[in-house]
Amino acid sequence: MPEVFSLGECRIYPAGNELRRGNARVQLEPKVMALLCHLAQNAGDTLSREQLFEALWPGVIVSDDTLTQAIIKLRKALGDSARNPKYIQTVPKRGYRLVATVDSASDGVGSVPLNRRRWTYFLAAGLALLIFGVITAYILPVDLTETSTDVVTAPDAPPDGLPTLTVHPFALIGEDTAHAYLAQGLTFDLITDLSKLSGLWVIGSRSIMGQRSEEPETVPARYQVSGEVQRAHGQLRVNVHLLDKETGRQIWSERYHRPFENLFQIQEEISRRIASTLSLKVTEAEQLRLAHSYTHNVQAYEHFLQAQALLLVRTQAGNEKARQLYRQAIALDPSFARAYAGLALSFAADYRNQWAADGNEALEQARRMARTALQINPEIPEIYWVLAYVNTQHREHERALGLLRKAISLDQSFADAYALMGGINTYLGRSEETPGLLRTAIRLNPDAGYLYFLLLGRAYFYLRDWEQALINLNEALVRNSASLEAHVYLAAVMEMAGDHEGAVWEAEEIRSLRGDFDLQAWLGTYPMTDQEQTDQLLTALAPLDLVDR
Repeated sequence: MPEVFSLGECRIYPAGNELRRGNARVQLEPKVMALLCHLAQNAGDTLSREQLFEALWPGVIVSDDTLTQAIIKLRKALGDSARNPKYIQTVPKRGYRLVATVDSASDGVGSVPLNRRRWTYFLAAGLALLIFGVITAYILPVDLTETSTDVVTAPDAPPDGLPTLTVHPFALIGEDTAHAYLAQGLTFDLITDLSKLSGLWVIGSRSIMGQRSEEPETVPARYQVSGEVQRAHGQLRVNVHLLDKETGRQIWSERYHRPFENLFQIQEEISRRIASTLSLKVTEAEQLRLAHSYTHNVQAYEHFLQAQALLLVRTQAGNEKARQLYRQAIALDPSFARAYAGLALSFAADYRNQWAADGNEALEQARRMARTALQINPEIPEIYWVLAYVNTQHREHERALGLLRKAISLDQSFADAYALMGGINTYLGRSEETPGLLRTAIRLNPDAGYLYFLLLGRAYFYLRDWEQALINLNEALVRNSASLEAHVYLAAVMEMAGDHEGAVWEAEEIRSLRGDFDLQAWLGTYPMTDQEQTDQLLTALAPLDLVDR
């Protein structure tokens, strides 16, 4: 759809999921906006419930009430009535029809209606093809069954000479480490918000895949954002600084001291001030995205940040506590898509680490939660990543790669997406494609956690490059000495490289981490689908007696 279009007395902003009626602004759920746009595309036509389900929930089984509630919410936002409809008419036993005039011009002057009576004129003029192309690109659902195996790589340099910026992890003021999650969350979401700006190339330190390094690496970006945060007595203090690293000059700084409830407002102001200071051209759609928070409930957001911090630790107790916090966030805001995505990761962790009594049910729960998140908000790159990760655990690797391509189309500097792509290629037996993708991920996120190095070391093991495998696996263990998988591959590499004594020592490390470790059971939930590589790992570890006989 166009960035802005008119519908009767309302103005619609699809990218920001916003509807304006007079002086009132109404924030629509993404799926409700998608419903409105689909009706607008087919203005004047009666669409059956089956057609709407196919267009808006492809491949997903939802109840009739789901569509009914979406129609009710849309009518409420439009100020419409089912009995005397000005916008959406119910056609008994057939479906729904948009009866209002749809105009494409953003200023409402000289606009051209898009209803069926004028459609023939546009085709004759040649303009309809352009409009139809824009509408189709926005409306058509993502093809999650795409199976292209093309390798996706990030540009070696920012496109079109865009300014580069990194966000240094915010520091916590004071000694109260209980609020460390807040500093971490502010850093992550500031990177995410700034990544939405087309005029800026963001090299970030956000990662879903694991804890970051204690000391961030030097990032090759011209501008650097840093800051400090403190929460005390219901108040939030945030200090922000913008440094031009080329000249060494601080070009902007600000201190915020407000009630904690103003957190979202502070986040939005910081993003806008950075964009303004760097003289970035920000489109109206991007302005709306900056103003759109993931939840309007600050307490739900706080539970979410606490859960994220626990999830990254990757322990069973931390995972269970994180799940409780995600559920508390969802109870406060049932439309909090990122909380559903986090909940999905917690169930996937239960499956992968064999923490659940019924692993298959945990994995199905993960899929349901991830799909729910995507239905609520299909514009968040990390949600596609989560669903891709869950599909990877299901061994649906090509489907996962399609989801990751979608994530990268939304955020071309999404390092974790490249990293997971690399990991999946190894599972498929295409280990030669993995190092390039992981090097891209590390370049985009130089201070990422241990998993990037684990994925590199694993790929080099299957490529039989023992030296590179040892370097990267040791780097992974320096960052996370409790990584069971890193120890498994390090033992395999040492055995293959002729260091049997070192391999035996690593095998003891594995048993100390998990006393009941059994290689065959571990491989039962491992996403590897290439049998030749599985055999290579089994052969390497055979002398170490890691199979429970």
